[in-house]
Amino acid sequence: MSNSPSSKIRELAVKSFFFRTYLLLNLPMGFLSGMKIKKLEENQCEVTIPFKWINKNPFKSTFWAVLGMGAEMNTAALILQYTYKHQPSISTLPLKSEGEFFKKATGITKFICHDGLIIKEKIKTAIQSKKPEIIEAFSTGLNENNETICKFKFTWSIKVRS
Repeated sequence: MSNSPSSKIRELAVKSFFFRTYLLLNLPMGFLSGMKIKKLEENQCEVTIPFKWINKNPFKSTFWAVLGMGAEMNTAALILQYTYKHQPSISTLPLKSEGEFFKKATGITKFICHDGLIIKEKIKTAIQSKKPEIIEAFSTGLNENNETICKFKFTWSIKVRS
């Protein structure tokens, strides 16, 4: 395994202790929700959110905002692996989120985003041009039967800090 910042992030993200500690210190709601990064690779990320008491709504399913948090982490982790420890640092800002819901989330919801290579290219362009870039990243939430529960689109702005 390479010692690049990207590979280090990928390695730590899937190790429960490190990720859970990061969440506790930086994203406490993510910690409380039980969110986990199951897989982080160059081209894709997989995040899970369980159905549990703190995540539920009155309709006996996972609250839509908790699903959105998992979907955002799904796209953000892909961005982070390419911006972590970059000098000069890279600013990231979620500009917009859109969600569609198809089924109730009543178990573990697995979010998958396959936009890693597109994200990598956009970040490379932002670094070379020194101009902001817009990234649209898509995350699909699946239940334990691999049925689509929801789909999210996140629009991110990235730019190299001067």
